Amino acid sequence: MANGQWFPPEWPERIRALADGTLTPVAPKRAATVMLLKDTPGSPDSPESQASPGGSPDTGGGPMVHMLRRRASMAFAGGAYAYPGGGVDPRDDDRHVRWAGPSRAWWAARLGVGETEAQAIVCAAVRETYEEAGVLLAGSTPDSVVGDTTGADWEADRAALVARETSFAEFLDRRGLVLRSDLLGAWTRWITPEFEARRYDTFFFVAALPTGQRTRNASTEADRTVWIRPADAAAGYDRGELLMMPPTIATLRQLLPWATAAEALAAAPARDLTPVLARARLEDGEVVLSWPGHDEFTKHIPTGGAPA
Repeated sequence: MANGQWFPPEWPERIRALADGTLTPVAPKRAATVMLLKDTPGSPDSPESQASPGGSPDTGGGPMVHMLRRRASMAFAGGAYAYPGGGVDPRDDDRHVRWAGPSRAWWAARLGVGETEAQAIVCAAVRETYEEAGVLLAGSTPDSVVGDTTGADWEADRAALVARETSFAEFLDRRGLVLRSDLLGAWTRWITPEFEARRYDTFFFVAALPTGQRTRNASTEADRTVWIRPADAAAGYDRGELLMMPPTIATLRQLLPWATAAEALAAAPARDLTPVLARARLEDGEVVLSWPGHDEFTKHIPTGGAPA
């Protein structure tokens, strides 16, 4: 392959079925994923940063992002690099969730959904980050963040969340914690193509790794985790070395302009959350697959052939 774009072998057949009306799209489920960022020693906000002879800080290539590699055995996107995330738990809309930061009404307006859905999406983002990376965006007060989530008791709580033996609201209550919605920035929104068997309406968020916490591979769906600069990850994708889905490589490229995690978070409120949805059409005897606004992912699929 010319690059690392993930393309399932069954897509051409499903795309043609959608185009000729024999495939009925399934409804997408709400989901959330988080791009965890941390500044490197050379970034302007890092205490190790040193001014260059000309007086300008050495950015060191900007912040790093936490990524995991999905196990090759996974039915969906096996071997692809992604961010911590997953689907909304039906209990994520529990009105008893302890909450800090912008109100549910504010988040509803920002995400373009109802208040109950907004809470569920934000809760999913925070919960899934804890479940898959061991990082928790919550604190004992509205202006604090837990400093360490390691240890047997924390792991027991995390496992109970993964197994859905306890809800996120119950977990926060028992720990005396409040969810810090202000530590998240809504970045973009992608909806799985209509021809996919499993579809998700996914909101991507950015967040900075809290001081004192560290990531770990806590997901049974991943065989590797890395901290990597977006530019390096994108270069690996371009060389065909790192496999990624279109939303992942697109968001990596969108992070390139920002020198620090704080800059990326500050840019989030102005980001356009219009959903990105792949389109498939028949044209000159072939199926053309495209993602509006992202021409690099366009694929031309001859009838009965493989994508080009």
